Amino acid sequence: MFSTPLISPDNTWALMAITCGWAAFSIYAEQTWAWASKMSGAIVALLGALILTNVGIIPTNCVFFDDIVWGFVVPMAIPLLLLSCDIRKIGREAGKILVVFLFGAIGTSLGAVLGYNLLAGKVDNLAGVAAMMTGSYIGGTVNFAAMAGAFEVPGEASSAAVVADNLLMTLYFFVLIAIPSIKFFRSKFTHPHLDEVEAKGISEEAKTQAAAFWGKKPISLCDIAINLAISVIVVWVSTEIAAVISAAFPTNEGRGVVNDLIGGLFGNKYLILTTISMIIATAFSKPLEKLGGSQEIGTYLIYLFFFVIGAPASIKAIFLNAPLLLVFCAIMVIVNMLFCFVFGKIFKFDLEDCILASNACIGGPTTAAAMAISKGWIKLVGPIMLVGTLGYVIGTYFGTFIGNFLGA
Repeated sequence: MFSTPLISPDNTWALMAITCGWAAFSIYAEQTWAWASKMSGAIVALLGALILTNVGIIPTNCVFFDDIVWGFVVPMAIPLLLLSCDIRKIGREAGKILVVFLFGAIGTSLGAVLGYNLLAGKVDNLAGVAAMMTGSYIGGTVNFAAMAGAFEVPGEASSAAVVADNLLMTLYFFVLIAIPSIKFFRSKFTHPHLDEVEAKGISEEAKTQAAAFWGKKPISLCDIAINLAISVIVVWVSTEIAAVISAAFPTNEGRGVVNDLIGGLFGNKYLILTTISMIIATAFSKPLEKLGGSQEIGTYLIYLFFFVIGAPASIKAIFLNAPLLLVFCAIMVIVNMLFCFVFGKIFKFDLEDCILASNACIGGPTTAAAMAISKGWIKLVGPIMLVGTLGYVIGTYFGTFIGNFLGA
């Protein structure tokens, strides 16, 4: 164990080498060994970062993780992965996931109230933290920041909540990724997307289901060039449009619900990015079917993202600074999970819907889409991106209500 990371946050090349190297190992392991295939390459990637962070090899935060992967790699991956998402084919799936997501949002809010009642007086500024975590566990970081500002939560409490959030979120991903392999859940829910992946079988050449799914396909230099061009252009256009709308309709400035709704929804880069990508996928579906490599390149970028989201989970920091905040976050996550899966069962939704909706609540649309990709549920990538992005809009309203209700 090192008191400071062995590799400094400024050593971008070393951090990039470790990230890319471990992503490559995760993919190789998933396609080579049965244990890794059952666990999934995503979990292998997450575990690698979690271990390296907590033994002091790599930092929890750095420019490469926070600015390059989050700022460039993730936005570029999304258009690539949505090029097969014809809008005409995903309406039904988006509606089902949206319903489960809204149940999860209610569960998140009730979990915040339950956690507050159990831990009130034991954790400082808990009402404000409850508002922040409600916003975050329905939307994302932007909602967390908005609630921190709205309820004037001190920096120490905000920092401790961030650490607890990161660790809990990482641990919960392990649970969600493992659920499709658990007999109990498979026996209680329908799982058509899981069945579709498994129905393809494992060829004699492939050693695992993952290897069969990601078998070799013809990809030309021209395919790579077109894929990357589309991705970068879509991200650029989406960023510019979102910036114009955000400037015209600034949120959280007391200009009314309509202004906040327009600014929060249409000023969100990821919503614009998802929408443009699916319009392109729909309008040019036939020529895009002939374009090779979009799923492969996009999925590789997502594996880099899986490594990065495991890095901030400092177990030492949370147990030293605010162990009860971890308990509070766990209560919220458990109640969210119960609402998603219980109501999903009652309304006869698919297992995949429940898993991704809960993931979208707790981790946001990018992590939910990444999970769908890692499992081969490509048809659900577009719907979960749309539904998860909606969480950025409603998260602030849920968080504000909970903060006021608890007297923050």
